Amino acid sequence: MDKLKAKAAGLKRRQKRVRGKISGTPEVPRLRVTRSNGNIYAQVIDDVAGRTLVSASSLDPEFKKQDKTGATVEGAAVVGELVGKRAVDKQIKAVVFDRGGYIYHGRVKALADGARNAGLEF
Repeated sequence: MDKLKAKAAGLKRRQKRVRGKISGTPEVPRLRVTRSNGNIYAQVIDDVAGRTLVSASSLDPEFKKQDKTGATVEGAAVVGELVGKRAVDKQIKAVVFDRGGYIYHGRVKALADGARNAGLEF
C-alpha cells in the first residue's frame, strides 16, 4: 500500500509543477487530460474565469456509439477528436496542452493527436 501512496503523491507533485507553468486564458485556453485505468477525460479550461469551456470523455454517449473503450489508444484518439471538434465549434482554435503530470506517450499522445486532427493547434 505504501507504493501506491508514493505513486499518487508523485502524480500530485508533477500535476502541481505543471500547473505552475501552464495557464489558460480566454484567447488560448488550456486542454487538460485526465486518465484512469478504464476511461480518459479532456477539458478545455479558461483559468482566468475558472470555467470549463468544452469537455469530452470516454463516458459520453457520442463516444459510446463508436463501440470503443477509454482504456485503449484508439479510444483516446476518438475522445481527442471529440474535444477538438467541440472546441472548433465554439471558435477555439489554439490551446495550451496540459498533460497533467502524465507521460506524453500512449493514450495521452493519442488524445493530443486526435485533437490536432480535429483542427486544434498547440
